[in-house]
Amino acid sequence: MSRPVKRSLTLNGHRTSVSLEDEFWHAFRQIAEARNMPVNTLAAGIDSGRGTDTGLATAIRLFVLAELQARAAAR
Repeated sequence: MSRPVKRSLTLNGHRTSVSLEDEFWHAFRQIAEARNMPVNTLAAGIDSGRGTDTGLATAIRLFVLAELQARAAAR
């Protein structure tokens, strides 16, 4: 596993950053591509659905984990 790297995103017209490990970032980008969505759009959807106690980077990691678990279960 790599160390987290700060990545820039634009959510609903506002710039923000998240610190994600390369492995999570690459998986997140692949999910966005598979859904034919820009990364910023997918991140904005995750951001709008997360609770106030959960940081955006954590919400993205949990989203990636859930997506990969759902794919594994579908096999």
